[in-house]
Amino acid sequence: MTPRDTGTADTVGVRAEGDVDEQELAYIRAKVRAALTRPGLPPVVGEVRVSQAVAHHAGQPWAAGGEIRVGSDLVVVHAREASAHELADRLQDRLRGLVERVAHQGDTARRTAAPPPWRGGPEDEGQN
Repeated sequence: MTPRDTGTADTVGVRAEGDVDEQELAYIRAKVRAALTRPGLPPVVGEVRVSQAVAHHAGQPWAAGGEIRVGSDLVVVHAREASAHELADRLQDRLRGLVERVAHQGDTARRTAAPPPWRGGPEDEGQN
């Protein structure tokens, strides 16, 4: 059960441990690439590890964990599922959400306006 490098999704490596089929890995790589391919995203570097449990009675034998640096921010993602396709889909959803959050972290357009006067905000002089 030695880890093997299965290629990269741009600069994010996908590493497999255990008995993982090449077709399943290709699907996972495509989903990781889709989640991290977005215009205007800072440089993305990291690794995603995929493994399948040896125990056949495990309810969710597929597991993935990854640490990905998006610009200067670190994104950590974990997922467990019953099949490789479900794992890839879950991993894509979580990665996309976390990367979107990091990408928009400094957006001033997404921030709320000043609080209303009854919460300590500025008094509106125009209303009488």
